[in-house]
Amino acid sequence: MYKPENIQRLVPQVLMVCFSAMLLLACGKRRQNDAHFFKYNEVSGISSLDPAFAKSQSVIWATHQLYSTLVETDEQLHIVPSVAKSWDISTDRLQITFHLRNDVFFHDNAAFANGKGRRVVAADVVYSFQRLIDKATASPGAWIFNNRIDTLKGFEALDDTTFRINLQKPFVQILGVLSNVYCSIVPKEVVEKYGVDFRRNPCGSGPFQFKAWEEGQALILERNPNYFETDSTGKRLPYVDGVKVSFLDSKASEFMEFRQGNLHFINDIDASFKDEVLSKKGELRDSWKGKVVLNKHPYLNIEYIGILVDSSNSLVNNSPLKLKAIRQAINYGFDRRKMMLYLRNSIGTAAESGFVPTGLPSFDSAVVKGYSYNPQKAKALLKEAGFGNGKQVPEIKLLTIPIYADLGSYIARQLQDIGLNVKVEAVQKSLLLTQTAKSEALFFRGSWIADYPDAENYLSVFYGKNPAPPNYTRYKNPLFDVLYERSTKEPNDSIRYSLYQQMDQLIVQDAPVVPLWYDMVIHLVQPNVKGFRPNALNWLELRRVKIM
Repeated sequence: MYKPENIQRLVPQVLMVCFSAMLLLACGKRRQNDAHFFKYNEVSGISSLDPAFAKSQSVIWATHQLYSTLVETDEQLHIVPSVAKSWDISTDRLQITFHLRNDVFFHDNAAFANGKGRRVVAADVVYSFQRLIDKATASPGAWIFNNRIDTLKGFEALDDTTFRINLQKPFVQILGVLSNVYCSIVPKEVVEKYGVDFRRNPCGSGPFQFKAWEEGQALILERNPNYFETDSTGKRLPYVDGVKVSFLDSKASEFMEFRQGNLHFINDIDASFKDEVLSKKGELRDSWKGKVVLNKHPYLNIEYIGILVDSSNSLVNNSPLKLKAIRQAINYGFDRRKMMLYLRNSIGTAAESGFVPTGLPSFDSAVVKGYSYNPQKAKALLKEAGFGNGKQVPEIKLLTIPIYADLGSYIARQLQDIGLNVKVEAVQKSLLLTQTAKSEALFFRGSWIADYPDAENYLSVFYGKNPAPPNYTRYKNPLFDVLYERSTKEPNDSIRYSLYQQMDQLIVQDAPVVPLWYDMVIHLVQPNVKGFRPNALNWLELRRVKIM
């Protein structure tokens, strides 16, 4: 017989058992419901779902699922139709007229009449582009239209399905620019309804639509049933039911989730476990073969060290880095190939050419001669700069973010052998971005991911008339600027590529940067995921993915 006090003690236990059973049932149901959701983790978090702020890879990946652009790139980096089904370029190359599809609709949203998404029209493109360059928006992508668009009538809607862009001067790379996520088409009604909170209430016309976002916990996107694209059999894309993004802030935790089958892929392989998975040559170890799929592909990203070279800045004038010979000595003073082998497991290519990475058609290492490891040459350059014979180069501080501190230390150790004292300081990414934008970082680790697939995008980083972004080093060379301006008007690919190579060689010679490596996309993918292909932009492309 139970005494009353025993019954009282038992009640919480019974309730806990019931609650646990309900939780298990709910979890089981949830797993069953999201079986065809593509799942990945975002270690760095997502700061916004507004494409005007698609500066980081994490934001690009998410917004690419939600929005559409006039044109896009295919797997070979060719510009192909999207919302625009075709376009005409005027003979003077100052006007491009786009003919829009009439079957593209925004996602359902309370801002629309009856909550139903309306058709995308040319006026939406005008609004989206004007919003991007509006100073009130403060978009980090506004620069892509700098000095390129006619200031009086840059964007025109001739009718609902005809949009025209008017240029100040010919710019042959403009179609590539328009494929960027910054140029996504957004609806005015939704932007105005939510104001600054549009960042977490997105609405586009992409393959997936917004469902829920608990910042730091999870982001859920669902399949857009009205998406305009179909496959070759006429089946409407996308295939999967949705996308779920988790925000584990540890690569180790992410890797564990992947091993347990809770994530469908991981991007890049963290240093803490790369040796477990990959050989030094960058191949799967035998113990992993058959359990995961390894995807590798050239990636339009260069990792580099930037050097502020603005002679009007006191930081520069008080530093040995103002001397070109010192900058060149740094470039000769460390072994990139050994760095790639031992610290990167051969993921990527040692950057022994210029700033333009592999994967672009203009890349030619036989034409653009960069730097390879040559400590004798480095020491000779230090003497040429007035150092040596007992005179030491003052300490140089290298700013980097924590995940690249080991690479910074490797470079610093090798530079010490040639007579350079480099101190590595790890700072938070947000602080480093602020410092580089304000010319407060003299010697800094950086990377440049292609905004669009053309070498001009990399060379614009050094165009003297460009602010930061993209010209973080404040490099200015009149000859470079002349070549750059010629390249933007040159429709002949071969001639334009030659101009690109001449500019790249000038960057090598003047050394405002220290190229480290040309990157590589590397994914570990679950075997049951089909149709998941890497691309040179490393955009997360999920329209044709299937989960078996």
